[in-house]
Amino acid sequence: MADTEILLAVTGGIAAFKSAALASSLVQQGYGVRVVQTDSATRFVGTNTFSALTGRSVVTDLFDPQFPLGAHIELARQSDLLCIAPASANFMAKAANGLADDLLSTLYLCFMGPVVVAPAMNCEMWEKPATQRNLQQLRDDKVQIVDPEEGWLSCRVQGVGRMADPVKIHGQIDAIVDPQPSRD
Repeated sequence: MADTEILLAVTGGIAAFKSAALASSLVQQGYGVRVVQTDSATRFVGTNTFSALTGRSVVTDLFDPQFPLGAHIELARQSDLLCIAPASANFMAKAANGLADDLLSTLYLCFMGPVVVAPAMNCEMWEKPATQRNLQQLRDDKVQIVDPEEGWLSCRVQGVGRMADPVKIHGQIDAIVDPQPSRD
């Protein structure tokens, strides 16, 4: 795990606080973790939290001067796995349709390795046919989806939309990075 670089992208949503636990868990296991946050994500969890947990600066700007070739290009080339947790409906729509208008969406299009997406949103948004179409497109594109769970949502209702537990997401990352041989 020591040589494995994980790019953890955090989109806007209350579930962003769970991504801090995921980042910490990955670092403790020996992964190198770099966090990318959308502007909306920084309104839920500050960049200092992720910097402290990973020991690395957080990237929020497509035109960050520390990446002369472009943050999206350099980060994509430096990483072994891209995990988007939480993944908002907005990000999923962009990814499913190949739109690239910010750091994360351009990074997603540049990234050639395995991608793990952990959606999180209001249950009405999750159930919307457009969201389900986008989800199916991502599955067709071979994106690994860690489905949201049912439970109490921040909009004060019970339903499907909670981001999966960070332990489950971490397990999916481990399974991709170090798959166990089949015992046939």
